[in-house]
Amino acid sequence: MSVASSSNAQTQLDPNRWRALMVIAIAQLMVVLDASIVNIALPSIQADLGITDANRQWVVTGYTLAFGGLLLLGGRISDFWGRKRAFMTGLLGFAGASAIGGLAQNQEMLFAARALQGVFAALLAPAALSLISTTFSDSKERAKAFGVYGGLSAGGAAIGLILGGLLTQYASWHWCLLVNVPIAIAAYLLAIPNVKESKASGDTRYDVPGAITSTLGLVSLVYGITQAGELGWSDPATLTWFGAAVALLAAFFVIENKTSHPLLPMKIILDRNRGASYLTSFIVGAGLFGMFLFLAYFFQGILQYSPVKAGLLFLPFSVGVGISAGIASAALPKFGPRYVSFIGLVMATAGMLLLTKLEPASAYVSDILPALLVLSLGMGLVFVPISATALFGVGNHDAGVASAVLNTAQQIGGALGTAFLNTIAVTATANYFVDNMIDPADPANGGAVAFGLTEGFTTAFTWSAGLMILGAVIWVLMINANKDTLGANDAPVHVG
Repeated sequence: MSVASSSNAQTQLDPNRWRALMVIAIAQLMVVLDASIVNIALPSIQADLGITDANRQWVVTGYTLAFGGLLLLGGRISDFWGRKRAFMTGLLGFAGASAIGGLAQNQEMLFAARALQGVFAALLAPAALSLISTTFSDSKERAKAFGVYGGLSAGGAAIGLILGGLLTQYASWHWCLLVNVPIAIAAYLLAIPNVKESKASGDTRYDVPGAITSTLGLVSLVYGITQAGELGWSDPATLTWFGAAVALLAAFFVIENKTSHPLLPMKIILDRNRGASYLTSFIVGAGLFGMFLFLAYFFQGILQYSPVKAGLLFLPFSVGVGISAGIASAALPKFGPRYVSFIGLVMATAGMLLLTKLEPASAYVSDILPALLVLSLGMGLVFVPISATALFGVGNHDAGVASAVLNTAQQIGGALGTAFLNTIAVTATANYFVDNMIDPADPANGGAVAFGLTEGFTTAFTWSAGLMILGAVIWVLMINANKDTLGANDAPVHVG
C-alpha cells in the first residue's frame, strides 16, 4: 500500500517543473523590479514630461495603488479562472501597459500606464506564487523553488535600481518601461509548453462585495499614506482617506465572515504560521522599501554619483540575497523556518544599524558596503521561509488567494513604510535646520544642508532597524511550524 502510494506520488511530479520555475522566475523578477526601476529614472522623467514636484509621486504610487489594491481579487481570479491562464493573461497585459508607458508623451499617459501595469501585476504575481505551490509537491524541491522566488523577491528591488540607472544613463528613461515588453513576451511563449494549468475545485463563485470593499479600502489606505507624506498625518484630507479606509476594510471583514464564498477566507490569515508570515512580510517590506529609497537619494544627492553608478552600487545587495537564499533553501528542510528567518532578521537589523552611522563624507567601501552585505545576507534567510510558510497547508482551492495576501502584505507594507519613513526623514531634516539656524535655500550652506539631509536619512534607517527587530520578535514568537510539519505538507496537487 505504501509502495503504491509512493509510486503514485512520483507519477504526479511534473517533468517540466524546473522549466516552469524558470518561466515563473522571469515573470516574478519583472514584476518586483518594476516597482523600483523608475526610482533612479524619476528625475529624468520629471524633467522630460514637465511633472510637478507634487505630482511626481504618482509615477510610483500609481503602480502601488493598483497593485496592492487588486491583489486579493487577482488571487481569487487565478484560483477560479485557472492559474496558467491568469499568469499568461497577466504577462500580455503587463507587456501592453509597459509599452504604453514607455511611449508616454505626457504625465497623464504615463500615470495611466503605471496604474494599468499594477492591474496586470495584481493578476500575474499571485498566479506565479501559487503555480510554484501547485507545481512542486515535494517539500525539498519546493524549498529550492521558494529559494529562487524568495531571492528574486528580496533582490528584485535592488536589480531594478541597477537596471534603471543603466537604462536612464545609456539609453533613456523610456526603456525603463519598454524593457518589460520583450521579457514578458518571451515568458509568455515559454509558458505555453512548460507551465501546467491548475485551478480550484468546488465553490468558485466570486465575492463581488468583498472585492469592491477590499480594493477600495486598500486604495484609500495607500492614497492616505501618500497624502500624509505631502500634507502631513493630521491634515483633514489625510484623515478623511484613513477614515474611509477603516470603514471600507471593516465592512470587508464583516462581509467575509458572513458570505458563503469569501474572497479572503478567515482561515487563511488566522492560521498561526500563515498569519506570522503575512505580518512579518508587511513589517519587513516597510523597512526594506524605505532603505532603497533613502540610500538611492544618499548616493545621488549627497555623494553626487551618476544614476548608473548609484544603481550599480546596489549590486552587492543582489548578490548577497542570491547567496543567502540558496543557503536558506537548503537549511529550511533541515532546521525549519523559525530560526532560519530569525537569524536573518537579526542580521538585517545589524545592517540597518550600520547605515545609521552614515555621514556626508562616508565612503562606500568602508561605510556602506559592509551594511549592504550584512543586510542582504539576512534578507535571503528571511524571504525563503516566509514564502514557504505563507502557503503552508493552504490547499489547492485557496493557493492563489494565500499568495495574493503575501504580495499584498509586502506591497502595502512598502507603501506604508515609505510614506511613514519619508515623513520621519523630512521632519528630522527640518528640525536639524531649525536647531542649527540653517537656511537650506542659501547656496553658501551647501555643506550644512548635506548634514541635515543625512540626519533625516539616518533617522529613517534607525526606524527601519526598529521594524526589523519587531519582525524578528513576532516571527520567533508566532511560528511553530518545523521541518517535520513542512515535510508533512507534501501532497500531489491536481493539475490539468
